[in-house]
Amino acid sequence: MEVRKIKVSAVSYLNTLPFLYGINNSELKDQLDLSLDIPSDCANKLLTGKVDLGLVPVAILPQLKAYHIVSDYCIGAIGDVDSVALYSDVPLDEIKEIYLDYQSKTSVNLVQVLAREYWHISPQFINASKGYENKIEGNTAGVIIGDRTFNLSKEYNYKYDLSGEWKNYAGLPFVFACWVSNTELPKTFIKQFNEALGIGVDNIDAVLLNQNQENISLPVLENYLKNSISYTLDEEKQRAITKFLDSI
Repeated sequence: MEVRKIKVSAVSYLNTLPFLYGINNSELKDQLDLSLDIPSDCANKLLTGKVDLGLVPVAILPQLKAYHIVSDYCIGAIGDVDSVALYSDVPLDEIKEIYLDYQSKTSVNLVQVLAREYWHISPQFINASKGYENKIEGNTAGVIIGDRTFNLSKEYNYKYDLSGEWKNYAGLPFVFACWVSNTELPKTFIKQFNEALGIGVDNIDAVLLNQNQENISLPVLENYLKNSISYTLDEEKQRAITKFLDSI
């Protein structure tokens, strides 16, 4: 009798490469039905029960009837994350509109918290669709996340790193996504899964081998994975999740 595979949705961005390396170099690989998705799709798949486990935006946790954070690892940052930012041609106090990235769940909530609690601005927030990056001009700004951001700094006059701004505001790191299940998974699986993720996080030099990305050089990718992203879900990051969820 064939054992049902555990359905997993992981983020398709470069910051997930260590996790994928660990999974693909573990015995768990054949036990998983793995899909790679943008964060908003990861969220929707877990919310609708299409997957059992997902690397999902922390902003959706209150929407789940029940959830279990199953790993000691996450997509987080201590200060600037480099790949989640508000881009603008004018300074904060001149922004009238902000486009919210359609690929995001957590970041669009984060920019609204920062606008209200830290920047003290009241722009109109607009749910964006594909191509909105071309509408960022004048008093209209936009949140852009993920791999698309690596060459954007030269496109706009201002870049406000949302994780860095959160650290300035809250004095805490930030967690964008963590591994969450919507049902209680076997303890043996969770242990194996956590160990697999750790293999990747502890071997980023191996992760970088044979990487040939069109939009980012190898040295920049290495710095991003080793220094911009903080993968350990420690107590301080757990406090950050609580504060963030209390703020939205």
